[in-house]
Amino acid sequence: MKYSLIVTNEYSQTVYIPKGIFKPTMEQIFFGTISCACSIQSHSYNDHEVIMSKDVYERLHIPRCSKVHIFTDEERVYVGPLIGIFTAGFTESNLRPIGNRSLFFAKLLAVEEAIGAYAYVFGAHHICWEKGLVTGHFYTDAGWKQMEVPLPNVVYDRLPNRKTENQHYFKHIKERLQREYSIPWYNPGFFNKWSIHEQLITDHSISHFLPETEQYADLSQLNDLLKKYRHVYLKPINGSLGYGVFQLFYVEDEKCYYCRYRDKFTKNRLQKFPNLESMINHLFKQNQLQQYIVQQGISLLRIDGRTVDFRIHTNKNREGNWQVSVIAAKIAGKGSATTHLKNGGMVKTIEEVFPNEEQRADIVDRLTDAVISLSKSIEIRTVGLIGEIGFDIGIDKELNIWLFEANSKPGRAIFNHPKLHEYDLLSRKLSMLFAIYLTEKSILEPEVIFQ
Repeated sequence: MKYSLIVTNEYSQTVYIPKGIFKPTMEQIFFGTISCACSIQSHSYNDHEVIMSKDVYERLHIPRCSKVHIFTDEERVYVGPLIGIFTAGFTESNLRPIGNRSLFFAKLLAVEEAIGAYAYVFGAHHICWEKGLVTGHFYTDAGWKQMEVPLPNVVYDRLPNRKTENQHYFKHIKERLQREYSIPWYNPGFFNKWSIHEQLITDHSISHFLPETEQYADLSQLNDLLKKYRHVYLKPINGSLGYGVFQLFYVEDEKCYYCRYRDKFTKNRLQKFPNLESMINHLFKQNQLQQYIVQQGISLLRIDGRTVDFRIHTNKNREGNWQVSVIAAKIAGKGSATTHLKNGGMVKTIEEVFPNEEQRADIVDRLTDAVISLSKSIEIRTVGLIGEIGFDIGIDKELNIWLFEANSKPGRAIFNHPKLHEYDLLSRKLSMLFAIYLTEKSILEPEVIFQ
């Protein structure tokens, strides 16, 4: 339930809360990680209002009056939650303080009042450990504004890449916030394709969704898989956005090999080779393939002669349960090894791909069941709190479902499609609603979060 926070000069050191949540033993109020003792009283003016004296409001460093959630135990009242979105790559610009990602963060913060929370973006250098405060970046009607607020109730990890994430400095920040303040930290880490495959293949309830996948070993292994499936994919273990993906074909009639890929000039290429050795020597540096996986090629559904796969996002919601937030189709660009938009692909809605309502409903149900099961399996087998996953899913010509990739921080290019804007909003809301769930559990049932 959301409450309107009202600040008044009529009282001192006092907070009035609706009588339905009042307990006479209450004597302390929290905002983020800061608290103060005050007189906590009940009122019967409006069941949806919290009235706070200005001195308490200022001591708690609350940035503005807004819609809030209230969590209570026998002695304490918690106002918020206060969500910190942790990232890197800040600039000196007031218009674009997080560079090219400023618009994404602005849109993410724009949902805070609708869900009943406060949210800000911050980096490691914005924390003042001595005061327990953060100079957070808020997005307001007047644009970006920096305000000093407490350390948050929960941290949403939006570090931009693996290189940044693996720096000791950022790891230390996370460890310190969790160790000293018991702050839940969700969506840590980028997935490793091989590790995810190794984890999921042991779950027999979902392993049938996985194409045969092996870590690259040698030419003999690659040749065996090519002859078995006629085409395979070589994918970098830590890749993203379709970079470095190669589609290899073996054409038995010609006794030769073809490779489809995107070159350093961002052109889609198709090259013919007399043998695998010449292909590998031409395309890869020495030992580069040790960081690749080999994945079975699937004969996918096609639209106008081009392959189609599906980007599906799942999110944890306010109740801490997985749900699908969007299903979109991606059509491969001409001559592309993947359906990624940067490789010339295009986005279509599920309605455009399956105009028959009955067939579409069946496909959506099956895709939904698959990705919810996959989300639960990944969550169980992954260290840390996961709140969202982006799946690349294929459907073959016999309508079997295949998992190609799972991403912990999925790209959002699909939401540029005008008919998917509402799902963009839904996924952003769900990302923040999960933070409310984590805040509530960490206060009232910490064993659920910190087990």
